[in-house]
Amino acid sequence: GYGATALNMKRDPLKLKSVDTEFPLTLGRDVSGVIMECGLSVSYFKPGDEVWAAIPPWKQGTLSEFVVASGNEVSFKPKCLSHTEAASLPYVGLTAWSAVNQVGGLNQNNCSGKRVLILGASGGVGTFAVQLVKAWGAHVTAVCSHDASALLKKLGADDVIDYKSGNLEEQLKTLPLFDFILDNVGGSTEKWALDLLKKWSGATYVTLVTPFLINMDKLGVADGMLQTGVTVGSKTVKHLFKGVHYRWAFFMPSGPNLDEIAELVDAGKIQPVIDEVFSFSEVPKAFLKLEGGHARGKTVINVISK
Repeated sequence: GYGATALNMKRDPLKLKSVDTEFPLTLGRDVSGVIMECGLSVSYFKPGDEVWAAIPPWKQGTLSEFVVASGNEVSFKPKCLSHTEAASLPYVGLTAWSAVNQVGGLNQNNCSGKRVLILGASGGVGTFAVQLVKAWGAHVTAVCSHDASALLKKLGADDVIDYKSGNLEEQLKTLPLFDFILDNVGGSTEKWALDLLKKWSGATYVTLVTPFLINMDKLGVADGMLQTGVTVGSKTVKHLFKGVHYRWAFFMPSGPNLDEIAELVDAGKIQPVIDEVFSFSEVPKAFLKLEGGHARGKTVINVISK
């Protein structure tokens, strides 16, 4: 039920249904497959097209044989990937894109030579973000555990720091300051990570770990939004006085952004990182694996085994 308050408000803003709109819930955000049918106003796609998408959290999920998506959430699948490979990218790709490009302001024209730090670099969003900013010409420092360092070197990270090999804050302080930090970890990192940014140079810290949904669940819609606004506002102002930008980022579904990601994939600049593939009957096993944490890239469900 995590996030139920906010997501149910999005699903049913006028509260036309009873309170139990949350369950049973079909899980899953990513999908790669073939279009079966199109709505009357859909002009870009036709039945038989191979596409990929990440559907928003307020819709039912993708762990099913048929998925309903809006035309603006869908994009043509990269030609060089199988459906299994393609299904591992949209959600983490769009989350990283939102954080790095739309919130962080980095793009292929301004990223060259910038120093980027990625905390929690070996998960799905981290492995994508490393490849994305690297493709745009940045110098990337990745933080992960020792057993993921070879993977991150292979993905192009310039420096790989093992957070278990001593005090992480002290290790990072020995390096030159950064232009951009992407935080997939949250928690106590926020207390010291912003000190690693170059002051008064437009340097930005973006975190994907926010209390937005927890606040809404705990305090209700109005108070939850108010509390969230006060928190992000006060932190933004506090850090602005110190000469750095503090931002929150969220996943946003977007077919056009997936088009740009598909171009990078087909150009060989971004590759899927798949930890393990499970069949549909093994979904509970797959979730148990995710609960254990420390994934290297993504876990994929092959719904239709062909």
